[in-house]
Amino acid sequence: MAPKRSSAAQRPGRRRTSPLELAGHGVKFLGVSILSGVLLAGLALPAVGAIGLGAKDGVESFDSIPGDFKTPTLSQASFIYDSKNNLIAKVYARDRTILTQDQMSPLTREAQVDIEDARFFQHGAIDPKGILRAIGKNASSDNASEGASTLTQQYVKNVFIEEAGDDQAAFKAATEKSLGRKIKELKYAIKLEEELPKQQILTNYLNITFFGHQAYGVEAASQRYFGKSNKDLSIAEAATLAGIVQNPSAYDPILHPKATQTRRDTVINKMLEAKHITPEQAKEALATPLTLNYHEPQNGCITAGNGMGFFCDYVRHEVQTDPAFGASAADRSKLWSQGGLKIYTTIDPDKQAAANKAVTTKVYVTDTVSAAMTMVKPGTGEILAMAQTRPYGLDDSKHQTVVNLNVDAAMGGGNGFQPGSTFKAIVAAAAIDSGTTLGQAYPSPSHMPYPSMSACSGTWKNTNHDTVDNDSPSEVGPFQMPEAMARSINTYFVQLEQDIGLCAVKQMANKLGIKTKASGAPLQEVPAMALGVEEMSPLDMAGVYATFASRGIHCDPVAISSVVGIDGKKLAVPQANCGPAMQQNTADSINTLLKGVTEKGGTGAALSLDDGRVIAGKTGTTDKRQAAWFDGYTPDLVGVVWLGGPQGNVKMDRNIKIGGRGFQSDDGVYGATGPGPIWQQAMSEAVKGTPQNNFTLVDLPAPPTPSPSPNASGDPNNPAPGQPTGGATNAGLLTPAAPPAPTSLPIPAPPGGVIGGQNPGPGRPSRPSQH
Repeated sequence: MAPKRSSAAQRPGRRRTSPLELAGHGVKFLGVSILSGVLLAGLALPAVGAIGLGAKDGVESFDSIPGDFKTPTLSQASFIYDSKNNLIAKVYARDRTILTQDQMSPLTREAQVDIEDARFFQHGAIDPKGILRAIGKNASSDNASEGASTLTQQYVKNVFIEEAGDDQAAFKAATEKSLGRKIKELKYAIKLEEELPKQQILTNYLNITFFGHQAYGVEAASQRYFGKSNKDLSIAEAATLAGIVQNPSAYDPILHPKATQTRRDTVINKMLEAKHITPEQAKEALATPLTLNYHEPQNGCITAGNGMGFFCDYVRHEVQTDPAFGASAADRSKLWSQGGLKIYTTIDPDKQAAANKAVTTKVYVTDTVSAAMTMVKPGTGEILAMAQTRPYGLDDSKHQTVVNLNVDAAMGGGNGFQPGSTFKAIVAAAAIDSGTTLGQAYPSPSHMPYPSMSACSGTWKNTNHDTVDNDSPSEVGPFQMPEAMARSINTYFVQLEQDIGLCAVKQMANKLGIKTKASGAPLQEVPAMALGVEEMSPLDMAGVYATFASRGIHCDPVAISSVVGIDGKKLAVPQANCGPAMQQNTADSINTLLKGVTEKGGTGAALSLDDGRVIAGKTGTTDKRQAAWFDGYTPDLVGVVWLGGPQGNVKMDRNIKIGGRGFQSDDGVYGATGPGPIWQQAMSEAVKGTPQNNFTLVDLPAPPTPSPSPNASGDPNNPAPGQPTGGATNAGLLTPAAPPAPTSLPIPAPPGGVIGGQNPGPGRPSRPSQH
């Protein structure tokens, strides 16, 4: 007979319990015994004690907790789609997709109950047997304590965690190990079980709980780890998810696969014990290796393909800033963070692909400059494409950026860029709408002082005697409006601006959607406004030219066509608010003028489309060639391209290379040579196979008969502002122009101020040029 083993031998390595620890166990037991009186009274307090706490105190603490418990609206993922219902991006504060009971796998539901709360359907909000079991184990254990929380209590705890969100103090309060928190959870658990059936509580629990790797709820977890919907999980897969919940870090399938499989097998055995699966099913599941089809969390606009990240970010700004989505910023933020939205947008995937390909092949991501392009559908305000050279993201080493160069600062962009001579079309529209004819001629000298001009708030005067120049000394009038537009004659448009006044120009810009600069700063009433010195975004200018294309109907830009909310109902969305901004004849006249820009003798003559359809447009190049534009369109599609340094400080002179191409032969970058080819490539692809429509044009004026006459300056080739025309032989004709050379011009001050005293901001072009 073997010798009797000593107590020490039977429990090798167990340390001796100190008198102080024995006293602690006694206190714990005493506390539990006292609270048991409350428990027997049906008030279900936790198996945790405290010195001096009596049953009366516990009941009073319990009764002081408010009785209302509202099930929160859970944050879910939102989905953003293009105009053909393709997914652009999935965005979320918490990756979650809510399922109903019928949409969940029965295996998932059974596995979770079997491992977490096997008596869930037999007990109430509390489990007395579970508490007694925890008391026994906790009183005799020297290590971790065993909890006695039911699934209902765990659900209540998760609700508080959900409500805490990113608030660290609230999260700490929702997870701290305290008697007060447990009492609060217990009371709400009791109330919850009075109001909801067990199956609904289980459904809520499975939708709210965290499974690690940014996955909240069983559907997100199923997609994350197995790449399939929850209803399609196998026994082994359902058991894996059920096992993770207790400790998502310790049972992380990616970092700790062995621990995860051990835990999974425990769940499978529990399912067998509960007779939710057969012995044969259990055997097969236990023999199955832990096999994952893991999908990295795909969150936010950074995951959007085909360069749509910037448009996606624009949509985010739209939801968070437009009153259509909530009266206050807090309401809109809550709508976005709670998610569950299905956002259908206007972006056309084919046109987006065309724009993205053009801006990324014509301009390399490693170039010192970047390009941005916006396409808009005339008469609707719909944004069809929004692309730029540098990809959306935060990695500087990959030349990524989150600044959307297509839009204003308020919508995620920068402070914009000077549009140069593309703004001249606005001056012409203001003049024609107020009665000026296309035959209006001005002396248009190659060089002249800025004349005094009326403004909304007074009169602007040239106190510094600064001047404006044409691109070349050979560009001398008189000119009528068609040739002045085609050749982009600076002095003509300054004289035109003088006739109609700065206020008329500003008011027309407002009607065309430009109410401020891209930065949000007010527009300045200065003569150089005609030459495009006030910073705009490509989307701003696309809205302007879309108004011309739609024969005077201006629409606010819209990116969202419809939104389905978390409850399945459609939400109100921002409207285009389309309406007349000018007379129809004014728009037809502008289209006629800008069609001439793309014909022989115009600065955009080389920019025809592959299928030869009719186009119109305007070139623009700023001082020192720090920005170049081409704003071109057909009757059905507008495309605006900007090219330049993202910070506005890159001189695109003859020594620059863009997309591997040099510009020595062009003497640097101009609107027609830099952004023009980008526009040409993108638009040719975008309109391929679509119907060809024509503009409604107006008759061009007959050129005036040359009749030399003296002028106030005594120089027939350099007439003074406002003098009769004469002495030129090319008036009204669209004759070829030599490559222009930009001329530095000062920015005039506000009315009554000093010319050149303005500072448009660091890194921005300070003076305009012409082409």
